[in-house]
Amino acid sequence: MKVLDRILSQSAYTADIDVPLDQVDIAEWLFTLAEAEYLRCCPPDHIAAGVSTTDDGRRMMINVEQIGTGLVVQHYVADEAGKTYCRMNSISDVFTANGRTQVNVIWELKAETVDGGRTRYTNSVTAHPTDVFMAFLDKHSLSFDDAAKARQAAGSDHNRRETPLFAASIARRAKARAQEQAK
Repeated sequence: MKVLDRILSQSAYTADIDVPLDQVDIAEWLFTLAEAEYLRCCPPDHIAAGVSTTDDGRRMMINVEQIGTGLVVQHYVADEAGKTYCRMNSISDVFTANGRTQVNVIWELKAETVDGGRTRYTNSVTAHPTDVFMAFLDKHSLSFDDAAKARQAAGSDHNRRETPLFAASIARRAKARAQEQAK
């Protein structure tokens, strides 16, 4: 499968939290995230989540979510996973009324300091078509522009709703870790 150098959709949203940056650990939060907490981060879209590894031992997160009319199974592999920045890369399975296809999704999670000892969380999601996706569009006589427009609307809406909930979850985890360390 080939990932194409085109943008299918792209969005980034931010949310500020009342936790200093030095208490935030996005990678720790992401790879210990309980499924119930993931579900709370974008109801009713978030369906399931789990942590795994690739055959070569890289950390991986599997997410199942409804984005617009598509059921999406994300197979996120960590390209980079640190305290203030994670870059996750997925060849995602998308199940639609027309059948199954695949897209590439890059999920970037970033934390940075803002005024008053607060942290700004940015949740960025960029989807790229694959050759499999383009063949799927051709088979069903769908235009790339129409598919991109639908994906942009659905993906942006989903990201807009999940970003503040992810930020709040990261803050709760940071505060819990700070309390644990203070004991």
